[in-house]
Amino acid sequence: MSRKKQLVLWFKDLGKSDVGLVGGKNASLGEMYRHLTKKGIRIPNGFAITSAAYQFFIIKTGLKKEIRKILKGLNTHDMENLSDRGRRVREAILRVELPTDLKRAIRTAYAKLEREYGKHCDVAVRSSATAEDLPDASFAGQQETYLNIRGAEAVIEATKKGFASLFTNRAISYRQDKGFDHFKISLSVGVQKMVRSDKASSGVMFTLDTDSGFRNVILINGSWGLGENIVQGKVTPDEFIVFKPTLQKGFKPIIKRQLGDKNIKMVYANLRIHANAANANRQPTKNVPTTESERTRFCLTDKEALELASWGVLIEKHYGKPMDMEWAKDGLTKQLYIVQARPETVVSRKDVSKLETYELRKRGRELTTGMAIGAKIGSGKARVIFNVKQIGKFKPGEVLVTDITDPDWEPIMKIASAIVTNRGGRTSHAAIVSRELGIPAVVGTNNATRVIRTGQGVTVSAAEGEKGKVYAGILPFTVKAVDLKKLKRPTTKVMMIVAAPDRAFTDSFIPNDGIGLLREEFIAAAWIKIHPLALIKYPKLKDRRAVKQIDELTVGYRDKKEFFVDKLSQGIGMIAAAFHPKDVIVRLSDFKTNEYANLIGGKEFEPHEENPMLGWRGAARYYDPEFEPAFALEVKALKRVREKFGLTNIKVMVPMCRTVEEGKKVISLMARHGLRQHKDGLEVYVMCELPANVVLAEEFAKVFDGFSIGSNDLTQFTLALDRDSQLVSSVGNENNEAVKWMLQTAIAKAKKAKRKIGICGQGPSDFPELAKFLVKQGIDSISLNPDTVLKTTLVILEAEKER
Repeated sequence: MSRKKQLVLWFKDLGKSDVGLVGGKNASLGEMYRHLTKKGIRIPNGFAITSAAYQFFIIKTGLKKEIRKILKGLNTHDMENLSDRGRRVREAILRVELPTDLKRAIRTAYAKLEREYGKHCDVAVRSSATAEDLPDASFAGQQETYLNIRGAEAVIEATKKGFASLFTNRAISYRQDKGFDHFKISLSVGVQKMVRSDKASSGVMFTLDTDSGFRNVILINGSWGLGENIVQGKVTPDEFIVFKPTLQKGFKPIIKRQLGDKNIKMVYANLRIHANAANANRQPTKNVPTTESERTRFCLTDKEALELASWGVLIEKHYGKPMDMEWAKDGLTKQLYIVQARPETVVSRKDVSKLETYELRKRGRELTTGMAIGAKIGSGKARVIFNVKQIGKFKPGEVLVTDITDPDWEPIMKIASAIVTNRGGRTSHAAIVSRELGIPAVVGTNNATRVIRTGQGVTVSAAEGEKGKVYAGILPFTVKAVDLKKLKRPTTKVMMIVAAPDRAFTDSFIPNDGIGLLREEFIAAAWIKIHPLALIKYPKLKDRRAVKQIDELTVGYRDKKEFFVDKLSQGIGMIAAAFHPKDVIVRLSDFKTNEYANLIGGKEFEPHEENPMLGWRGAARYYDPEFEPAFALEVKALKRVREKFGLTNIKVMVPMCRTVEEGKKVISLMARHGLRQHKDGLEVYVMCELPANVVLAEEFAKVFDGFSIGSNDLTQFTLALDRDSQLVSSVGNENNEAVKWMLQTAIAKAKKAKRKIGICGQGPSDFPELAKFLVKQGIDSISLNPDTVLKTTLVILEAEKER
């Protein structure tokens, strides 16, 4: 019998060209089993019940004619019509017995699998459409998966259910909308040995960032137990992000590690053998609450996350395109496995040469927040739906608000202006579908269905960073589109000012020459939130409220100091990775005493100062015996980014360095804590933000490798204008002649000393004439906020023409 007519084919006999025979999932499993197991990637064995078997079934039993008759007059936009016809097709399929020849083939294959894995071995039964994961359509998740299936008769029954799942309401609707003929799509069923992740963990893995499309990372989501809860959005999973370029050089670049709540896990419901079809109808899995220990620790070790990431790189190289994979850890053997892989078909097709930005023109009352998906804004009347049976009430253009979604919700998701869910993470069903549909979503809010009312006007913003926000009212917003292919690059380097790690991957697509100023303060305030000395002196803290807050934020960290180092290194690492291999200049912490005092536990360690702008900040803090232990943690984080993550594109910059002697002290102190100037190319810059830095620029140039003009502070100290005082804010700005003399002199002296010099203040963004002035003086780089890069680049190009 030819391969095309065979009813069962083993993974070892399949490859990626066999989609027509066994569907996308099974063809990919065969491809990996044949070619990647020899490279060390573990894939459980199994077999595919072919599309020929499906066609044999529906023709032999007369079902094809019956299904065609039922679907005549189908209207997928009429929920009742779609639901009724889908139900009748599925019932028709489930009424009919599989042909004898097909049953025999399944029994024979399962018996062979038993010889490899043991009597009554547990298997996963997954349906796989023959058009699944084509470039124009992702059928993933539209057909059913059955876990912990044991015994040949249970496999036969699950196979029939898999065939019926080709006609779920969502699958019918999706095919109709994409223009696929229902009878040119066949279904194959994969039968694969289960990995006992019910006793460990499982999840999904992508070889790109699923929000921005950034290609240089591996994104891993994981939770305890079987993996269905992650896909269905029932848990907020742990998240790991690994940087591919340095991973392949032997580094350990986990640049983000975020703990999810993981409040439930899916486990085996029973281990009895399903000897007949009646027993097969019993639920083979169930959800149980996780323990406090499971909720407060990661479901993977760093070593395991790096092993998975290295497999992701190998799989992506083999297929030559970004991939979407499912992984599982066996709790009995403690080994990791890949159980599915398919090309990623949504974000990877995004045209990165077209930059589209959404911005609210005003903000309303914040109703709830969650994880932002899609970097867009949508608005409309809210429709709160608790049950899929209520979807008939949904109207086009409304905002869908619900607990979680699954594939049954897709007929209304495609007509929603935005989606908001209580539960789910970045790889949940709601997140995946909203990306595919191109609509914004905010997932994992915990309370959306409680705080939003049906009929209420709302605006859903996924365009403000990692945190998505839902506002009361229908708010105005703007959409700007730029064709980056038409934008010329100036000779003067156009760098960026960044602070938020969660926006770094998206901002990296803006034309740039690297990061001229990475502000550590944002990471400290938004990611860490705790004063470093409060972590160092945690056992002796007097503020009991601060102790309680620290305990909540540092769950899983026995050493509280490690929390600071971990979070800071990851925040810097995310940004350095996003712009690698371009320069990323990291300014050391420059909080003032009043700002440090506002961090958790900070009031115990910060003095009151009448004018913090002129006080204990910048370099003077680092070598002070009171603060040096905190500075040591900062240096440790930077060292980790360079040496463990392999991100040697970062440079260090010292702020508020009042004297040359201070500069020498800080560089010596950094070396004492393991971060040595010029080792592995490490350059140390100084902020040129004080008149003293300009006056003694030649001397500072002997200590530092470059300058970055902080025009905000240089203006403040040149004109004696307190930046925090509105009373004198109108007196002057960067266009003042005295300030411009300082700028001109600093640039000239740096050039004479053969030192790089750039500017990282607000001035060039606010005043185009100042940007032109700086270009004419020969400045090396101008650093800008991301939202002003395109506009100011045009000004710089014009200035270079005039020069």
